[in-house]
Amino acid sequence: MEENNVNMPLLGDDFPQMDVVTTHGPMSIPGDLKGSWFVIFSHPADFTPVCTTEFVGFQEKMDEFEEMGVKLIGMSVDQVFSHIKWVEWIKEKLDVEITFPVIAANDTIANKLGMLHPGKGTNTVRAVFVGDPEGKVRLVLYYPQEIGRNMDEVVRAVKALQVSDGNGVAVPANWPNNNLIGDRVIIPPASNQKDAAERLDKYDGYDWWFCHKEL
Repeated sequence: MEENNVNMPLLGDDFPQMDVVTTHGPMSIPGDLKGSWFVIFSHPADFTPVCTTEFVGFQEKMDEFEEMGVKLIGMSVDQVFSHIKWVEWIKEKLDVEITFPVIAANDTIANKLGMLHPGKGTNTVRAVFVGDPEGKVRLVLYYPQEIGRNMDEVVRAVKALQVSDGNGVAVPANWPNNNLIGDRVIIPPASNQKDAAERLDKYDGYDWWFCHKEL
């Protein structure tokens, strides 16, 4: 019997090429997403309570994702007709219209992303993949089946990546509400003694290796 290879994309890798079926029709990923930031999140199964709360939670953040230019896509190994029926159920019972596409992944696609947990049968783990406009994997989060995700953190992380890329800075813990420097951003550390000696003359900071500024 041929053994399936389970791969987990690393940060900075190209997002694996996938031709997929979705509730909005066929898609080629990441090709169809080129030029946009994107969030692909997997869920264990349709018609399950935690996953339903997550779908509603992600939909409630759609305005923020769109404002950031981020495309949101769901995914599980359920067949597309199951996705369609579940999305209809959410609209009918919870009065929430799911506007993002949902991928019907097969085992090959799920294995490309390390989504199938060997000890959990055929259900997929709760994974979040953030990709940049070049199709590079920039952030990966994995949650167990029992724990629902925090949508605010997904939004925050994408926003932080965009700020970091656009300004050549780092962002602190809990940004933009850090308990030391608030919504300020961190200057990359000095790379030589001359820069280190001048750093505190140019920026606010605690030391030459910990300087920050307004965004």
